[in-house]
Amino acid sequence: MKALPHPLAPDLRLLTLRDLVWLTGSLAIIIAPHAARAPWWLTLLTLCLYGWRFSCTLSRSPLPARWLTLGVAFVAMLGVWLEYRTLFGRQPGVLLLMLFSGLKLLESRTHRDGTVAAFLGYCLIITNFLYTQSIPTALTMCVGVFALTATLVTFSAPSRPARSNLRTAGLLLAHAAPAALALFVLFPRVHGPLWGLPQDAYSGMTGLSDTMSPGNLSQLALSDAIAFRAAFEGDPPPLPLRYWRGPVLWDFDGRNWSTESVYPIRFEPPSNPQGVFRYSVVLEPHNHGWLFALETAVSLPPAARMSFDGQVLSNTPVRSRLRYDMISAIAPGPAREESRAQLLRALRLPPGYNRHAIVLAQEWRAAGGSDAEVLARGLDFLRQGKFTYTLEPPLLGADSVDEFLFEAKAGFCEHFASAFTVLMRAAGIPARVVTGYQGGDLNPVDQIITVRQSDAHAWTEVFLPGRGWVRVDPTAAATPQRVNAGLARALPQGEGLPLMLRADMEWLRAARYQWEALAHKWNVWVLGYGPDRPRDLMLSLGMRDADWQKLTAVLFTFLGLMTIGLLVWSLRRLARPDPVQKAWQAFCTKLAARGVARAPHEGPRDYSARAARALPASRRTILRIGALYISLRYGAGVSAPGAARLRRLVRELRLA
Repeated sequence: MKALPHPLAPDLRLLTLRDLVWLTGSLAIIIAPHAARAPWWLTLLTLCLYGWRFSCTLSRSPLPARWLTLGVAFVAMLGVWLEYRTLFGRQPGVLLLMLFSGLKLLESRTHRDGTVAAFLGYCLIITNFLYTQSIPTALTMCVGVFALTATLVTFSAPSRPARSNLRTAGLLLAHAAPAALALFVLFPRVHGPLWGLPQDAYSGMTGLSDTMSPGNLSQLALSDAIAFRAAFEGDPPPLPLRYWRGPVLWDFDGRNWSTESVYPIRFEPPSNPQGVFRYSVVLEPHNHGWLFALETAVSLPPAARMSFDGQVLSNTPVRSRLRYDMISAIAPGPAREESRAQLLRALRLPPGYNRHAIVLAQEWRAAGGSDAEVLARGLDFLRQGKFTYTLEPPLLGADSVDEFLFEAKAGFCEHFASAFTVLMRAAGIPARVVTGYQGGDLNPVDQIITVRQSDAHAWTEVFLPGRGWVRVDPTAAATPQRVNAGLARALPQGEGLPLMLRADMEWLRAARYQWEALAHKWNVWVLGYGPDRPRDLMLSLGMRDADWQKLTAVLFTFLGLMTIGLLVWSLRRLARPDPVQKAWQAFCTKLAARGVARAPHEGPRDYSARAARALPASRRTILRIGALYISLRYGAGVSAPGAARLRRLVRELRLA
């Protein structure tokens, strides 16, 4: 005959209200970041599924039928498909897992079902790192792991107090921590998407673009997101010289600037550069190939190349945080010659646009003088034109340059750069627009410069005979405060600023400096732990040419030694004498010496009662010892005062 399952088997123990509180609380911690990214209706549906399960337990009503659960799942999947037009990819897949956690909880009846839901929670923990791997995410997921582990311990020991289950969960995770650390050190994180679904893995990244139109950089200026961090060897360059070069835009259609394909050239460092700075950059992912660096690059990082117009480009798009070392010269050596084709390209203007600006530039050229003198006339025009630097520029029409120069006279850096480049081209001077970042905030805690999206900037480069391409910042000519003192000082009083740029938020900026110094260390030492670090570690330990076979051998050796150490520690703990049991054995030995030996089948209550009857002179003390032993051995737990009292009573027991 088939044996009946044990009544305490997990598939027979029903989930109690206490179990549901543990399981639902753990899952809520884990899905909270996903709920903030999910459509509102999907978050609400998941919470309703959680509430439905609680309602069934509180009202003692039956769980919904299987067909109803499948119907809810089908409707939700249809909604996800309508929202994203696919059920595959990072966002739809993760949101479906979040929904399934609610569906699994809704159909969970026993501890076995709850265990499956808990393991689904462990999978959801991993998916949070597909979006961000910051310190808050890591801490939140550590809390989630601890809560889920404590939930599983609660399923296994439902009658134990919550404090004991939490202690057991912490002990289990403490045992696993050395193995996890060894895996991290010897097998570092893999760069790039964790799933093979790159079509949506990099959506939502903010930053510069390979096009520029009026207003797009001013939108970036409202973002406090970090673009990159730079650590200098020695003192960094002063704020007016911090021009971080990015995309170079050549082509103008009357309103928008863009560029065609960028081809690399053979990199030749400038001869006799002046003002050399050595620094390292930790670049945030932006899904393009640009590596931002100070002008002009004296060296290139590995797996990088130089474009024909001076951009430092990565061989692959930057889709994960990247660290690279750079050497730049603020004052480079002699200029290089430019091809005639590129100079003609830098003079090209679309016909029929911005007639007033073109006429003005032609008047400057007709007045005579060299290109440098025409350039000076253009800068004087900006200085004396009473232009306003603003994050809220007015909308411009088809003739955007004319409207900005002669009507609105208010704009952001892209308005100044675009208009000045058009003026120079109309005056016969080759010119192009360079976008990137200008400035950066020096953190007084770790002396690292943080460049944010709010530092996005655009300027002009003109080609002068004998000097080559020369940087000219039209914004600095019209509003010098932007370059000399930063964005906040350049804007008109009362104009809206990002929170951290406000003058009355000094205390908040000080707190952010501390946090960003910690975050930078996290990025470099944890998230930036690349494939070369294990080999460097093995080299420092005397192991040369550490390939994956040697790293695997070191890993399993460490895990084996750790297992042996834990086994020895556990055996020593088991062999350690129990003070309560030791006192009881001494008590039994004293009674046996007086002819009252304990039978193997006899429990402490029956034995102490029989001994009290056999030795009436010591009856009171014997019963007290028996009652105290039962309380300590089978009660809530052993207390040090109680164990000491038991030892004292046994020691003072005198049998007549």
